[in-house]
Amino acid sequence: MKFVTNKTPLAVAVGLMMAASAWAKVPASEADHLGKDLTCVGAIKAANKEGTIPEFTGKWVGAPAGVAHVQASGKHPADIYADEKPLFSITADNMDKYADKLSDGQKAMLKKYAKTFQIPVYQGHRDFRYTDEVCAVLKKNALESEVTENGLGVKGHFGAINFPIPKNGTEVIWNNLLPTRAYTESIVRDTASVLSDGSITYGRQDNRNLDMVNKPENLGKPVEGPMAYTMTKGLLPDREKGGVTNSVEPTNFGKDKRLAWAYDPGTRRVRQVPEYGFDQPMVGTGGKMTIDSDRLFNGSPERYNWKLIGKKEMYIPANNYKIHQATVKYADLLKQHHANPDFMRYELRRVWVVEGTLKEGYRHLYGKRVLFVDEDTGQAVASDMYDARSQLWQHAFINTYYSFDIKAWHAGTSFYHDLNSGSYMAYNLFQERPLGPVLNKGDLTPSMFTPEAARNAGN
Repeated sequence: MKFVTNKTPLAVAVGLMMAASAWAKVPASEADHLGKDLTCVGAIKAANKEGTIPEFTGKWVGAPAGVAHVQASGKHPADIYADEKPLFSITADNMDKYADKLSDGQKAMLKKYAKTFQIPVYQGHRDFRYTDEVCAVLKKNALESEVTENGLGVKGHFGAINFPIPKNGTEVIWNNLLPTRAYTESIVRDTASVLSDGSITYGRQDNRNLDMVNKPENLGKPVEGPMAYTMTKGLLPDREKGGVTNSVEPTNFGKDKRLAWAYDPGTRRVRQVPEYGFDQPMVGTGGKMTIDSDRLFNGSPERYNWKLIGKKEMYIPANNYKIHQATVKYADLLKQHHANPDFMRYELRRVWVVEGTLKEGYRHLYGKRVLFVDEDTGQAVASDMYDARSQLWQHAFINTYYSFDIKAWHAGTSFYHDLNSGSYMAYNLFQERPLGPVLNKGDLTPSMFTPEAARNAGN
């Protein structure tokens, strides 16, 4: 793995200095780089030496001029790069040429599915940015945020990632847990469990999320109380129809736990889930996803030691509008072993690499997980997961795009590949749904996520 080793002042972001043991605030001399040679989120503003990663322009906040957009309408996102074609594709035949910019999971996919899997690489674009208000909070967080509760909490301000200039793996993980994203989200989404023979079992859920971190009136306020509320109601298959799970996520896992209540339509009763999260199977995924693998990692970071390996250049999914068009049919997208590469878009980006190794005395299906976090968003976009013997087991990635509704990046359709069985999970599909995600409509309240609300939603 080849890492960025810039010796200029940009080194404040490169982060090969991660041996620091204390979770300290960034001094003003470092924070002063934000908005200058670093973007407000801490990404290196300049292009790379070869010009294969472009300079950050941030010329657009929200919908670009000339793009028709109706706020919180649920319309599928407009593909502003629809006319572009791949510059080249990485295949099993030429992967050695690009090996230093690929993850172990990507390499394993290329080798295992040599005849069908490829990585189409497009011209890079860094055209979108966060709002000035969010950037102001980012600067404030750089100066004041701290990890607390031995890594299980964070002291900072709502509405923006807390560590734009991270010093260790735990800080990067908290950036992924508390990013700038949708305040309210409602979606009826499909899932597809694709077996190794290509047969597909579909699922469908009514999903609603209320993210208190990004509630507009909380912007810049201290992080405390609930982080987020979630409701998931099963619609398909029939055996899961009518089941409802409501959960509430804390901002401080050292003081509070993630709580969940499940409504069983068979007994018409609501019960509290004894322990919710970690490696419990996610409903509707046929056991191919754990609860804490949604968005590649979520929930309490307590079971892993998080090590920041550094920053590297890597081909990752980016500006993924193409795959989310209403014209995309599942029959064309979902192929044996992996999704159709024709619908994918990869760009060369800089990513933070964070390795989580399971702590002694703790249990989890994944003995190790490596996350790749986009420097421009603070959000994980790809992950390699290993079993208890440290053998590569799964590769997953998210097709992320900048949402005009939220003026921030949104996690779209994702894929979770089991490299042992040859099966995979297609998650958060909405291409064939009449509506995509309805974002920032502001129509959700905490009272909609109580145990009583779960019972009412299931009836």
